[in-house]
Amino acid sequence: MVFQSYALYPNMTVSQNISFGLEMRKVPKPERDKKIGEVSAMLQIEHLLSRKPGQLSGGQRQRVAMGRALVRDPKIFLFDEPLSNLDAKLRVDMRTEIKRLHQRLNATIVYVTHDQIEAMTLATKIAVMKDGELQQLGSPAEVYDDPANTFVATFMGSPSMNLIDAKVIEADANRTVLELEGFDGAHQSIAFNTGFAELGAYVGQTVNLGVRPEDITEQADGEDTLLCKVDVTEPTGADTYVITSLGGKEVVARMPANAALNAGDMAHLGLTLKSWCCLMLKLAAVYADIQCKIDKQKGHAEACPFLSIAVSPR
Repeated sequence: MVFQSYALYPNMTVSQNISFGLEMRKVPKPERDKKIGEVSAMLQIEHLLSRKPGQLSGGQRQRVAMGRALVRDPKIFLFDEPLSNLDAKLRVDMRTEIKRLHQRLNATIVYVTHDQIEAMTLATKIAVMKDGELQQLGSPAEVYDDPANTFVATFMGSPSMNLIDAKVIEADANRTVLELEGFDGAHQSIAFNTGFAELGAYVGQTVNLGVRPEDITEQADGEDTLLCKVDVTEPTGADTYVITSLGGKEVVARMPANAALNAGDMAHLGLTLKSWCCLMLKLAAVYADIQCKIDKQKGHAEACPFLSIAVSPR
């Protein structure tokens, strides 16, 4: 196990901390020394072996904690929020180190985190938990592109998925038309050449439209756009987040870094729909519940090389 608080013995050196478990198991000293050398070289902490935890940085302490687990050659690793005490840059660096470690060892790792970015970047499979209940089990792509319910949709991804109330005007196998509340409360229609025949039974009713920020784009005025007023822009370097309102709710769009939009500007925005289940997140509650139950059954028996458990913070 690798703990959030490192759980290192402050009166012992790095070498003694790493070998303590082996010593308790009466492993001969030559074998202990060999294991310490192998693990410290793997984690690049050979020069720290004579130091005590109080002389180490947060990242170095976490490497020592990982070394203490690695030296025992376990079949399964449990990482319990190992990066939560580190600053933002060090978290990114250590995240990369853990992924490299997994690729090198090819061992099963169960990784518990509240940070969905850690879950997405590290895992081969993700188990999303809320209030002790498994919400969805799947690959990062499955959880992101095909969320089982609205909780998973909004929890996974940064910025999170936008959930917008939309009225179904037309829906068949070839074309879908939705009506949303846009600028100044005016109702606007948007047409998609993608057909969602499943929505045909809900013409005239309101559904919850799920759209990722990267699927909202600025376009020329036309049938497939919505007129919106930009409330706030947030440049991040690689992207610019544009905050506006659609369907009476705040919406975040991820635009290119050079997007020529400022607060107060009027913009014509286009939406991309990738999956009909995202379109029906709220309406098709039965589908979400069935999908969740199927995933729960899989979760009891299925093992994976790197399972990340993304836990909703209370």
